[in-house]
Amino acid sequence: MAASSKDRLSPLTKLAYGAGDFGFAFSDTALAVLFAIFLTDVVGLAPSLAALAVFVGRSWDYVNDPLIGYLADRTRTRWGRRKPFLLFGFLPFGISFAMLWWRPPFEEPWMLAGYYALAYFCFDSLFTLVSMPFMALTPELTQDYDERTSLTSYRMAFSLLGSLVAFVVPLMMIGEMRPENVDKVFRMGLIFGAACALPLLFTVFGTRERPEYASQPQPGLRESLRAVRRNRPFWFATGIFLFTWTAVDIIQAMLLFFLKYRMNLAAESDLVAAAVFVTALIVLPFWVWAAQKTDKRKSYVWGMLFFASVMIVLIFVDPSLGFSMVISLAALAGVGISAVHVLTWAIIPDAIEVDELQSGARHEGMFYALVTLLKKAASSIAIPLTLLVLDWSGYVSNAAQQTESAVWAIRILTGPVPSVLLVGGILFALYYPLDRAAHAQTRAEIESRRASQPLAD
Repeated sequence: MAASSKDRLSPLTKLAYGAGDFGFAFSDTALAVLFAIFLTDVVGLAPSLAALAVFVGRSWDYVNDPLIGYLADRTRTRWGRRKPFLLFGFLPFGISFAMLWWRPPFEEPWMLAGYYALAYFCFDSLFTLVSMPFMALTPELTQDYDERTSLTSYRMAFSLLGSLVAFVVPLMMIGEMRPENVDKVFRMGLIFGAACALPLLFTVFGTRERPEYASQPQPGLRESLRAVRRNRPFWFATGIFLFTWTAVDIIQAMLLFFLKYRMNLAAESDLVAAAVFVTALIVLPFWVWAAQKTDKRKSYVWGMLFFASVMIVLIFVDPSLGFSMVISLAALAGVGISAVHVLTWAIIPDAIEVDELQSGARHEGMFYALVTLLKKAASSIAIPLTLLVLDWSGYVSNAAQQTESAVWAIRILTGPVPSVLLVGGILFALYYPLDRAAHAQTRAEIESRRASQPLAD
């Protein structure tokens, strides 16, 4: 089915929407890569207190994700349902990111831990306040099957760019994570607080929400949860999303361990990361094309089979083959990472469309809230488990030579474990019931019902 004029988006609209994801990707990656070592090596917190501060700050996730999703679904303003959150939230979001990297002028460890727990709590709340409505815009901007894939590819281009910048630029500005560089860290936080927040204005002023959605009744909480529970395609889409992104989280967590202790390439880790993300950016159009030629499900299956194969091959590469072999495999892994970014996110809005057919209402905020909540919960279990496996294997931090059991644990966690999870995602995809034809039928039935029920004045 060709996209209708109202479903076809201009490149400028896609750019305006996609730009907003730069800040989310940068801040998420910067926290994952730098925040723990900032707390221990710059602020001077003991690892246990640093872990407590992060745990307390992130615990709010289990409440604020569904809460913001529910509020975003019920919002009705002359500016739309989603964009008011971006317009009034972008500046506090940027400030809260900057304050994560400020060291308060007191020395009591418990007070420092309390400050960073509070700072993380505020940042996480504001991150959700702007990111949840932002993600919920995807199914609202266009209902076309292929246009959503294209729109998602623009968004993921900025997401990959944000992750790449977060891996490379902050450490270029800071140097080493040492106490004497505390001012440089805060300066980085201020600069990138602005860089993360300002692109959201492009989304606010460069996109248009559909007025027909604002006229629909405000859903209640029980109604929203019921809509999620009975949407079968959504649960398959969620299974695809969770298995795939948990695999990616484990790979990201183990990559530096693998390069340092298996391949002896710790100094080249930034180049390896760059190879992954640059390749992922370059091949984004390929996955859009593949999804248009077949459908998202089939493209996902082939992409994940390729990705899993690369990860299995990687763990058998002998260290003597050196940097050139690793950088080549990193580039190939980037092809799989690109498929993950485009296709897992592009599948979800199609599944959400079934909700309107079933309930006659729109609950995008609640659907996206539960997807991100479940992803965070899965990651909060999977990553600590990988660290426990390292501990049981005899791993010793910064050891010149790890034990053979520790190296094998790193290899298994880098390759086979994520590959098994990717296979899990493939199984969900094989049974995912919403292909191109089924989605077209769903859209046709929704349009027919809308035509028979004109909008109220």
